[in-house]
Amino acid sequence: MLDGKATFHEDNWKRDEGGGGRTRVISHGNVFEKGGVNFSEVHGPVSDLMKKQLKMDGKEFYATGVSIVLHPHHPFVPIMHMNVRYFQLDDTDYWFGGGIDMTPHYVNPASAGLFHKGLKDVCDKYHPEFYTKFKVWADDYFFIPHRNETRGVGGIFYDHQRATEKLSKEGFLQFALDLGDVFAKLYTEQYELGSKMEYTDKNVQWRNLRRGRYVEFNLVNDRGTQFGLKTGGRIESILMSLPETASWVYDYHPTPNSEEEKTLGVLQKNIDWLSEY
Repeated sequence: MLDGKATFHEDNWKRDEGGGGRTRVISHGNVFEKGGVNFSEVHGPVSDLMKKQLKMDGKEFYATGVSIVLHPHHPFVPIMHMNVRYFQLDDTDYWFGGGIDMTPHYVNPASAGLFHKGLKDVCDKYHPEFYTKFKVWADDYFFIPHRNETRGVGGIFYDHQRATEKLSKEGFLQFALDLGDVFAKLYTEQYELGSKMEYTDKNVQWRNLRRGRYVEFNLVNDRGTQFGLKTGGRIESILMSLPETASWVYDYHPTPNSEEEKTLGVLQKNIDWLSEY
């Protein structure tokens, strides 16, 4: 294990309407201030609120998924998030969703390029258009409109994907499994690149400000979080993604030409990170 110190606290939970899940959280480790893994497998009747939120009509549903979020101590090691999920309605309709995205506290273009190259390699195994399509989707999804900035350097994101002539239902499932497998590799690469750098209290303060942006997105803009809160989801599992420590400074502006200002300058959509690799 990369951390070597932290151990998981585990909660097994049940949903009254059907199904349940497992939440595992680590904290105060050598590498991670906080990290977590959520697994859920739930089923039951489709409520009126679900019909409204998901804009669907049906009687029974089945949903399962895995989410991972890692918040490191080191300011030059990024936050990384993964989610894969499957939803089925009345045994007649289904879809897959998920993706991986990275939120560096300090954006290093070469590191971002390496991350995107790893994602493209997985996407290309399944469809030549997946990476380009899902990267744009991630840029649009992981965007904070009230800040006019992306949450990080994006990644890939997809939703409501069904079998096609080019990729079967089993193929989409294997794609999700491969994303799970590559997550650990991608994070280890980023850790090895960033953890060698020395840092100061100023860097930690900036890390906490960037974590504040992460919190803003998750609570204000993330559709999954909003859906969970509005439909009676398990609160501790939904908010597992938040860091333990974050901060907000009134009207903060980084020093001109600083690394902090450079990071703000590249939190934009449609950057070709592969060209930086």
